[in-house]
Amino acid sequence: EGQLVESGGGSVQAGGSLRLSCEASARALYAWSTTCMGWFRQTPGEEREAIAHIYGGRNTYYADSVKGRFTITQDNDNKKLYLQMNSLEFEDTAIYYCASDCSYCAAGTCHGYNYFGQGTQVTVSS
Repeated sequence: EGQLVESGGGSVQAGGSLRLSCEASARALYAWSTTCMGWFRQTPGEEREAIAHIYGGRNTYYADSVKGRFTITQDNDNKKLYLQMNSLEFEDTAIYYCASDCSYCAAGTCHGYNYFGQGTQVTVSS
């Protein structure tokens, strides 16, 4: 981990919005992928959960828990990945990680990511 760098986390009230950003670190530009990137999140004691993927720059997949509220986009010109999070809920509180360079995508999700960031905290107060 650490080849990718997330930013944009913070504290927000329920119903609010945040936009997370992700880019490859200066020493790990190889970690940027135009094929497959994604966002995960993790809460204490739980496994890391995949919540959004973007494949081929435009095909997107979302976990049911965030569908309709979160949007993943990719800017390859500037090598940035975004996660727009709207209508945030208390249950969205977690550390959010971006990931790149997956092995394959199937059945609405992508697998085998090779690179992860170190995460950014999102806290939603009810």
